[in-house]
Amino acid sequence: MDWTDRRERLRSIIAAARCIYPGSVFDPISARIAEDLGFEAGMFAGSIASFTVLGAPDIVMLTLTEFAQQAYRINRAGKLPLLVDADHGYGNALNVKRTVEELETAGVAGLTIEDTVLPTSYGATAPALIPIAEGVGKLKAALAGRQDKRLVIVGRTSAMAISGVGDTIARLKAYEEAGVDMLFMAGVKTRAQLDTVAAAVRLPLFLGSPGAELYDLDYLSARNVRICLQGHLPFMAAVNAVHETLKALRDGNAPASIKSVASPDLMKQVTRQTDYSKWSRDFLDAGFSGG
Repeated sequence: MDWTDRRERLRSIIAAARCIYPGSVFDPISARIAEDLGFEAGMFAGSIASFTVLGAPDIVMLTLTEFAQQAYRINRAGKLPLLVDADHGYGNALNVKRTVEELETAGVAGLTIEDTVLPTSYGATAPALIPIAEGVGKLKAALAGRQDKRLVIVGRTSAMAISGVGDTIARLKAYEEAGVDMLFMAGVKTRAQLDTVAAAVRLPLFLGSPGAELYDLDYLSARNVRICLQGHLPFMAAVNAVHETLKALRDGNAPASIKSVASPDLMKQVTRQTDYSKWSRDFLDAGFSGG
């Protein structure tokens, strides 16, 4: 498939002087819903991938192959530019290079590589960060693995919540110098923190589920933030809906009494039934006209 258009659209979003909230998606239908509702981009998080694919907590049990396969399923179902959280790149710098190659092939429009020590080391009692030099090496490997220059490579750090503002700025400046396209911060809670970082770096910023006082698109846009996550509520809501529906049925409620389900029209829309009906007419009902 040709992924050019969606990557160019993501580049346009990042280049514009405004911030967007991407839709958190986890499978083909959730991505189609986000696209139908007008979201300009989708976000597939590592934690949500672990929940969706393995039913496991966010402790880096998922493999690169499993993650890339789910990203591809999402991408082939629609045209929404997809950002993905590639965690630590599934290993060292050489693994990062391969991660970029696999995710580029899977059609993602942008991906983040972070500097957290993952998976958790033996005896660790708190999150830790890899050395800045190692983070730079990973990002240089990511850039070397990229074949389509339209693919957005994002350097990510969780330093704000671990080692503070000063280390966050030092890391982001180093990642900026490495040549990435964008900078991601997790753990930003206050406007003072964001103001300080925004004044110190040049590249567009990407925020991961920040503090409540930061959810103001005008303010974020003025601080060079171009993408801001709103958490991953759609998957959590889906889990709750499945739980409540199954519980109601198990408790003896009649199927007709379950009201909070998708309508037939909505199901037709999200499964693209009109398209499949047309293809069936074109390719199955046209008859055979052999030469």
